[in-house]
Amino acid sequence: MKTNKSYTKRIRVTKNGTLVARKPGQDHFNAKERGRTKGLKGRANILTLPKRIVRQFLSKTSK
Repeated sequence: MKTNKSYTKRIRVTKNGTLVARKPGQDHFNAKERGRTKGLKGRANILTLPKRIVRQFLSKTSK
């Protein structure tokens, strides 16, 4: 099965095997946001995906 490339470009696998990604749509229209909100938007979130999804979409990156 092929790896879903759009998925793999957005998700990073840490050395412990944790999946990390940014929330989508956070780079745009930030001029009105508070400083704290801007800082939080730049952070990555830990993803909790079922094994089936990881195997289906990220087969090449997470072994």
